Amino acid sequence: MVQLHVKRGDESQFLVTSTTDAPLEKLIRQVTAIYNGRLKVDRVCSEISELADHGVTLPPNMQGLTEEQIVELKLKDEWEEQCIPSGGAVFRKDEIGRRNGHAPNDKMKAVLMRTVEEAKALVSKKQVQANVCVTVEMVKEALDQLRGAVMIVYPMGLPPHDPIRMEFEDQEDLTGTQASLQVIPEDECQLWWAGKEMQRGKKLQDYIGRNEKTKLVVKLQKKGHGAPAREPLVSDEQQKQMMLHYHRRQEELKKLEEADDDSYLDSEWSNRQALKRQFQGLANIKWGPR
Repeated sequence: MVQLHVKRGDESQFLVTSTTDAPLEKLIRQVTAIYNGRLKVDRVCSEISELADHGVTLPPNMQGLTEEQIVELKLKDEWEEQCIPSGGAVFRKDEIGRRNGHAPNDKMKAVLMRTVEEAKALVSKKQVQANVCVTVEMVKEALDQLRGAVMIVYPMGLPPHDPIRMEFEDQEDLTGTQASLQVIPEDECQLWWAGKEMQRGKKLQDYIGRNEKTKLVVKLQKKGHGAPAREPLVSDEQQKQMMLHYHRRQEELKKLEEADDDSYLDSEWSNRQALKRQFQGLANIKWGPR
């Protein structure tokens, strides 16, 4: 199996396996699904952390308003009585006014946060260091774990306007957000290797040959953004090791030079005639005025 180390810019994302005869159309679709799926997992985890702290999201027309403004405008959250967490709610006010403040109790909060950590670990970038390849199935498993935890804590479900529910139903609206800049639509995704774009319609072997034990670094790029920067000849870690070796070598050469230094021969104590001159009373004789 060919192992691909997928990067976005200079940042490692994940490892994925393929075969040399795999169509690049299929490979790009697989890589895009994993990349966007990991972003979805991160977004859901972030929202679940807020859910655990401050409860479900308020209706859009109530978000950001003070209690006085809500009373004045006679607004009411119709989902507040339906979306009650298991074991009862604990009031924790949301200072930014985005959530209703009826948060789960500590036991249910622990369920949510533990699942968040497990889901993050499953698709983490640290899997690259552990040499673990991420698959589409692993991304789905992480989302299923998160969905299950939310159902345990909120058996009646979340309101339709809650971003967590919208993410699970693939109805999220990322327009105007930073997250929208990170997502790459499948038809706009490009894979680059060795400064070349891997064209759809070809196979992986058209670029790397038929060696199934090949390992290569490929870069994700959005269509129209030009070629990504090529990989440096040496990694940061290799450069650090080279500098460390150079410094050690310089210290060794410095010590060798000190060991070969014969300037001590000009010292008075190294003069072989010093004892003889002492006996002859010539030790302190100097030419020139005192």
